[in-house]
Amino acid sequence: MLRRNATFVLILMLAGTAVLSAQTREAGLYARMQTSRGTILLELEFERTPLTVANFVGLAEGTISHSRSGSPRFFDGLRFHRVIADFMIQGGDPLGNGTGGPGYTFADEFHPELRHDGPGVLSMANRGPATNGSQFFITHTATPWLNGAHTVFGRVVEGQNVVDAIRQGDSIQSVRIERVGSAAEAFRVDQQMFDRLRTEAAQRR
Repeated sequence: MLRRNATFVLILMLAGTAVLSAQTREAGLYARMQTSRGTILLELEFERTPLTVANFVGLAEGTISHSRSGSPRFFDGLRFHRVIADFMIQGGDPLGNGTGGPGYTFADEFHPELRHDGPGVLSMANRGPATNGSQFFITHTATPWLNGAHTVFGRVVEGQNVVDAIRQGDSIQSVRIERVGSAAEAFRVDQQMFDRLRTEAAQRR
């Protein structure tokens, strides 16, 4: 009985810690990425790169259409298929070989204040202009030569040590979106919203 009560108290304490962490965090939109090496918490730049973040959130939550069969949550169960030491880790490919995607592409979304300026930068992988899909990378260090070629849309706020520990083939167990504050709560992605942002971006090219 005592052991059961102690276990129950521990569960309550852990749950309370998670709630407190979210409550004390700065307002924003976050992605909690659980990997086989640990947890990475990313802050997403939904106000400065709304299309790119809408794509990531929609795929993570399963609220936009994609070509991957199985779970509607696109990233769950994928692997980091490309890891280069002192450069970056790359994931988001359902084929696991660098050629896969969600079945569509969308335009680049560069913001002058979002740069590849240090470790923990979350950015889109691509095959050239306007070929963004589902593949993303997180940097180990500054990579300024990627500015103007890859869309930065977030940054690691917790777990850079996990990023640095990731090895090729490690898994993305889940990606869950966390909203703190009214602006982030209002950023809800559905197919209509994503299609509108995608069309507007294409027209600006």
